[in-house]
Amino acid sequence: MSYLVTARKWRPMRFDEVTAQEHVTVTMKNAIIRNRIAHAYLFSGPSGVGKTTTARIFAKAINCQNVKDGEPCNDCDVCKEITEGRSLDVIEIDGASNRGIDEIRDLRESVRYSPARLKYKVYIIDEVHMLTKEAFNALLKTLEEPPAYAMFVLATTEPHKVIPTILTRCQRFDFKRIEIEKIIERLRFIAKEEKISVDEESFVTIAKKGDGSMRDALSIFDQVAAFCGNDIRHEVVVNALSLVDSELFFKTTELIQNNDSKGAVELAAEIVSRGYDTVDFLEGLSEHIRNLLIASTTEKADLIEASEDYRKKYLETAKKFDRLDLLRLLKTTSEAVQQIKYVSQPRIKLEMTLLQLVNMERGVRLRELLQQVDELKKNLTERKVGIGATQSPRPAQEEGMASPSVRENRPAFSERKGPHVAAPSRPVPRPPNKSAEEKPSHAMSESAFQEINVRWDEFLLSVRKERIGVWSQLINMKPLGVQNGWLMLGAPNEVVIGMTKPYKTYIQDAILKTLGARVAIDFRIVNTEQPVDTNSNDPLVKYLKDEFGAEPLES
Repeated sequence: MSYLVTARKWRPMRFDEVTAQEHVTVTMKNAIIRNRIAHAYLFSGPSGVGKTTTARIFAKAINCQNVKDGEPCNDCDVCKEITEGRSLDVIEIDGASNRGIDEIRDLRESVRYSPARLKYKVYIIDEVHMLTKEAFNALLKTLEEPPAYAMFVLATTEPHKVIPTILTRCQRFDFKRIEIEKIIERLRFIAKEEKISVDEESFVTIAKKGDGSMRDALSIFDQVAAFCGNDIRHEVVVNALSLVDSELFFKTTELIQNNDSKGAVELAAEIVSRGYDTVDFLEGLSEHIRNLLIASTTEKADLIEASEDYRKKYLETAKKFDRLDLLRLLKTTSEAVQQIKYVSQPRIKLEMTLLQLVNMERGVRLRELLQQVDELKKNLTERKVGIGATQSPRPAQEEGMASPSVRENRPAFSERKGPHVAAPSRPVPRPPNKSAEEKPSHAMSESAFQEINVRWDEFLLSVRKERIGVWSQLINMKPLGVQNGWLMLGAPNEVVIGMTKPYKTYIQDAILKTLGARVAIDFRIVNTEQPVDTNSNDPLVKYLKDEFGAEPLES
C-alpha cells in the first residue's frame, strides 16, 4: 500500500474522534438520533480544524446501515465506500475551481436525480465563499427547497463572504481553533501508535507551529519525522524547522535586565549569522515577553503555551521584572514587528529595537527616584533649608523633578564654587499684600477656603497624576487663608515660590477641576531659612551632589 500522510491516515472516522469541536459533533449526533436532520449546513472556521472531516462523517452517519447513537459503524459497505471516496451519492465540490454559474447549473440538474444507492445524496461544497454572486443566486432556490433525499454541507474559512440569503437557509456551525493542549494530546497518541519517540518540548513546538490547525500540525509532524526518523528531539526540531531557539529569547531578557548594550548588538549579529528571519525573531520575542507578563500578572503559568520546564522558567524570570516594564517592552516589540516589515535594512531596525529595549528606563528605578524626591521634600520642610536663594528662579522641568536621571547632564546649581551654600542673613522680603483695588474677578469666600483646606490632600494627589513637577513644589505649600478674595498659599522660601509661579494658571484650573472652586491664588513666605554646611554628612546635601550634580556656591 502506498504511503499516506499522517493527516489522511489518522483522519477521524467518528464524531467522537473529532478534536475540540464537541459543540458541533454532539449537535450533529443528536440530530441524527432524533431524526431532526436539516437539509443544509454551513461549517465555518479556520483551515485544518475538521470542517470537511465532520461533513464526511455526517454523510456516513445518515446513510450507515448500522448506525448506533448517531455514529457510523465504519464497517458496512456504505461507510467503506464513503471513506474511500467511491460513493456516487456523496459528491465533494471544490468551490474555488467550480465557482461559476455553469457549474452550479450542472449541480442543480444532478440534484433532480435520486441517489444511486444510498438513502441520502450529500453535496459537500468546500470553500463555498469562492462562488460568484451569480452562482450563489443560482444555488439559492435549490438550497431553500431541495428534494427530501438531498443534503448540502457548505464549508468556508470566510463566512462573511457568503451572501446573507444563503446564510439564512443553512444551520451554521462555527468551528474554533484547536487548543495547543488538544493538539499535543493527539500528536502524543499518533506518535505512540507509530512507535516514534518524541520529547515533550518537541510536541509543544510542533503544536505551536500548527497555530490552531490540526492538519498543519500533523503535516509538520510528518516533516520532522522525515528529518529525525523515529527519535525526535527538540534541538533537532528547531534546526529542521529553522525556528528561533527559546533560549535566545531568555538571553534577550537577561540583556534587558542588565542594560547590556554591547550584548544587544552582539545578539543582533548572532541572529543574522544563524540565518534567522528578523520578523520571526521579533514575533517570538513579543510572545516571550507576553508570557512573562502573563506569569507576572497571574503568578501562574497555565496560560503559557510551553513545556512544564519552560513554564517554571517563565515564573522565575518574571519575578525580575516590573509589570509596567513588561507592558512597555511588549509595546515596543509589537511596534517593531509591524515596522520591520517595511524597512529596507531589517538588521539596522533589529539593532535599534534591541538597543531601545536594553536602555529603557526601569519603572523600579523611577519609583526609587520618586521616593528619594519625596524624602528630599520632607527634609526641606522639616529643616527649613533654603537652597540657592541668591539664584534667580526659573521654571522647573515638570518631569525633571520626578526623574533626576533626565537632568544628569545639566548642573542643577551654579558652577561657582565655595565652601557652602549661603542663605540671606536677613529674612527674605514677603510679597506685598494685595490691595482692595486688586481684588480678583473670582473672589473667594471663607466657606470655599474651608472646603479647599479640608480637601487639599485630594487636590495634591490629582496634580501628582498629571504634573509631578508642579506637585513636587505644591507639597511644600499649604493654604493659609483668604485675603481680599485671593487664596493665599504659604511657601517655605522664595525659591519654591519662584519655581511655582509659572504654573499659577494650571493650579487655578486644577483646583476648579478637582475641588469645584474658581479661585485666584497668590503666595506668601511663612518662614526664614538657615545656611547649609556643604562639608557635612547631611543626607540631603549628599543626595543633591550625587543625583543632581550640585556644587557649592562661592560665599
